[in-house]
Amino acid sequence: MYKEFYGLKENPFNVTSDPHFLYMSRRHKEALASLIYGIEERKGFIEITGEIGTGKTTLCRALLNKLSPKTKTAFILNPRLSEIQFMRAVIDDFGIIAKNNSKIEIIKALNQFLIEQLSTGNNVVLIIDESQNLNKNLLEEIRLLSNLETEKEKLFQIVLVGQPELKIKLNSPELAQLKQRITVRYHIHPLEKADIKSYINHRLNIAGAEAGSIYWNDDAINELYSYSQGVPRLINIACDRSMLLGYVDEIKAFDKDMILKAISEIENTVLQ
Repeated sequence: MYKEFYGLKENPFNVTSDPHFLYMSRRHKEALASLIYGIEERKGFIEITGEIGTGKTTLCRALLNKLSPKTKTAFILNPRLSEIQFMRAVIDDFGIIAKNNSKIEIIKALNQFLIEQLSTGNNVVLIIDESQNLNKNLLEEIRLLSNLETEKEKLFQIVLVGQPELKIKLNSPELAQLKQRITVRYHIHPLEKADIKSYINHRLNIAGAEAGSIYWNDDAINELYSYSQGVPRLINIACDRSMLLGYVDEIKAFDKDMILKAISEIENTVLQ
């Protein structure tokens, strides 16, 4: 709606998980490095956690673009499945064909696939997003999948990605064996206040804005931080709304009052 006014080729503050827009803060760089290390070194289980809106899914999509062509991946976005449905989703994403939908045949087909990949020097990665929604029985089944290994190395790596509730769930006594197998962990924190201006400019640049043509002053940045606490998704929502207001008023520089107005509309509150 406002792209032409601002001279943009796309919306800079969509809340979709587009890796093209991923801003690599220090913490996101560390998280990505942890993922790549755990996968390339065949560490088995990897755990990535973070609050809602901190960019976990976007980071995983960026990871897929950085892995070697010799790394085969499956990415499960919705783990609210029964055991058989989950196993079916895994082999479908890997492109594996099982004789039937029985658990025995699915695991047999998966094991054969993993052995074949190992024989050709390939690595195999299963990424499970929103893992905090996995029930304990399914988490235990996932642990058992990690038993598919040779004497010297894991046949595939399993990345559990989720909100902080995942850590709480993994601390339960029933999942002690799974927790012990997680050798790489990283928690993604929200952006620091000092990152916010760079984050905004990064997204504007990707969207095609001329440098300095769209501007949030320091008071606006402070208000954005106060509202979002550094959570990228909330920053996007507030910036998108302020740009819509700027389009209506035909302005491209945003101050504290504009951010407060945008936030009041988002939260459906009345400015005092």
